This record gives sequence, structure tokens and C-alpha cells, in this order.
Amino acid sequence: MTENYDPENPFAKIIRGAEPAHVVHEDEEVLAFLDVFPQSPGHVLVIPKSGRPRTLLDATPGQLTAVVHVVQRLARALTDELRPAGVQVVQFNEAAAGQTVFHLHFHVIPRYGADELLPHAGVRADAEQLGALQQRLRSRLAEQRPPA
Repeated sequence: MTENYDPENPFAKIIRGAEPAHVVHEDEEVLAFLDVFPQSPGHVLVIPKSGRPRTLLDATPGQLTAVVHVVQRLARALTDELRPAGVQVVQFNEAAAGQTVFHLHFHVIPRYGADELLPHAGVRADAEQLGALQQRLRSRLAEQRPPA
């Protein structure tokens, strides 16, 4: 189902440091950063750093485990920091399903009641606001205790 991986996709460039990002978490396996076109305030993208997984179908179990662990941590940090009514986790595979960047990624999107989401890639966020939120989320993650 999947095509060849394009090493020039935007997320591959972010991993290499060739494109900027408001990184909120980084370890050996996973990178998480604020979406510059958020569907709601606090929208975060979580990606594996190693390999070339274009979709969920291309990922190894180890990549998925590492990514989902960070997705959970970020959902907790977003909930603590922004107090949304809920948190939506979304993942798309191939263009027909809505994927627009062909590097495996999960969206962690705070939901604020019945508010509609902004269109995907519709409105660019203010860089200064992203930077402030980046610092707040990094602090929240640093304060987190592992789940019992």
C-alpha cells in the first residue's frame, strides 16, 4: 500500500535540523513538536526519529511503542497545562485517508468543548505564542512523574 519514503519530506528535515520546529520533547527515538498549523491551541505532532516509516504499516513495534508512550505523556501535559475538555489522538495513513506529510506521525489535539477544529493546514500559528507554549509544555513534561 505504501510508496517509497521521501527523505526530503518536512518531518525528515525537522529531524535532521534542516527545518525549524517548536520541539516540546526529544529523545533517541521520538520527536514531538507544536504544529505550525494547529487545529486547536496546543496541537502537537509526535514522530519516530529513526528509520523511514511512511505510515503506521511501515513502523516497527518498537517505534510504535516509543511514539505512543510520548503521545500519552503529551496528552497528560496538555491536559495539565491547557485544561481542555478532552484530547483527541489522530493518525492518518496515505493521502486517501487524509495524510499530507508522508512520515508516520500522530496528532495530539486538545479539544475545548464543542468548538470546531480549524481546517487542517489552514491557519499558521503565531511564532511567539508557539514559543511560549513550547516552554510551558517542556516544563510540564519535566515535572511529570511516571505512571504507577
